[in-house]
Amino acid sequence: MKKIRFIVFFIAVISLALPSGAEIKVEAWETVELMSIASRTASFREYCMDAGGQYTEDTEVWFAPYREHPFIGYFKSLRNQYGISYDAVMSMAINLEADDKQVRLVGDKQSLERRWKEVDLDTFLVKLNQFYTDTRFHEFYKNNQQFYDEVLRTYEANVMQYFHQDWYARFYGTEPKDVFHIVIGFTNGGGNYGPSRQLTGQPKEVFAICGYYVAPETEKAYENGLNYASTLIHEFNHSFVNYLYKNNSTAFDPIGQELYNLSEFSMNRQAYGNGETVINESIVRAAVIMYMRDNGFSTEQIEEELYDQVSRGFHWMPELVNALQDYSKHRKRYPTLADYYPEIAKCLGKYTTNETKRIKKAL
Repeated sequence: MKKIRFIVFFIAVISLALPSGAEIKVEAWETVELMSIASRTASFREYCMDAGGQYTEDTEVWFAPYREHPFIGYFKSLRNQYGISYDAVMSMAINLEADDKQVRLVGDKQSLERRWKEVDLDTFLVKLNQFYTDTRFHEFYKNNQQFYDEVLRTYEANVMQYFHQDWYARFYGTEPKDVFHIVIGFTNGGGNYGPSRQLTGQPKEVFAICGYYVAPETEKAYENGLNYASTLIHEFNHSFVNYLYKNNSTAFDPIGQELYNLSEFSMNRQAYGNGETVINESIVRAAVIMYMRDNGFSTEQIEEELYDQVSRGFHWMPELVNALQDYSKHRKRYPTLADYYPEIAKCLGKYTTNETKRIKKAL
């Protein structure tokens, strides 16, 4: 299941952070389950991994009779017409709240992923509430509360021990400012998502919605906490990395496009569709390796991670890791990664130039 751990769809624009000193709690959200199960009932393939063991079976028994529900047909039409799928589903989930009577939108269209822009939200909420009521969803959620709580405790015990949030401020030289949530998506299988929301008068909130899947050999989840921690380690880096591109887009736009062109097939398979995303993902993945080096991971684990990233199409990963090692060795000259960012451009620019020359020579 190691290969699943970095399936983090559409991470292009996420930005995950945590105010200094705040404690991260792992949570279950009713609206995350509602939108995930509605997507599964509507046969959205990314929500049909059905890897949750007994929970998947219980979900099937409860919701299979509602596959012809009016909301499900409507939801399918939103996927076909507007591309409501993958992270767009989770973007809506975190902007909703529910009780045993009603589902309400707490955010607004500005907080939602861009694919919701043309959707009539009033109609969506009316139909979603009909599904919520007719399926007795709140009853299903409450019936599984003990199961959710047990999984959260297991995640806290087995996964969070590998997550050292103080490393990020040290490595990047800056403090995070946003509010960070970890939410388990019990119907999401190997899919992990990173949406965010901005409620009026509140700090920005960013989410790591981590998929739940049961290992076939043990019929348990989160036993090997190290593998699952990789997703958190990865996600949390984005808050320190993504904004840097926007501040340096003139220098990085052509480099990002070149990297994308050099590995277009692999990038598209991972839903990374432009140069900005490829740059951000590259730096984040190199930072994960630096995290592993600084936090006592074995040489074999670090080597496996590096080879894994190269196999995913990030062929420039060795050069980029070397650049971040140079940054770490010269912190007096580069107090923050922002100070070193031009050197990253030089590193990746040199790689694209050499690779293009190599290809042209063959031609």
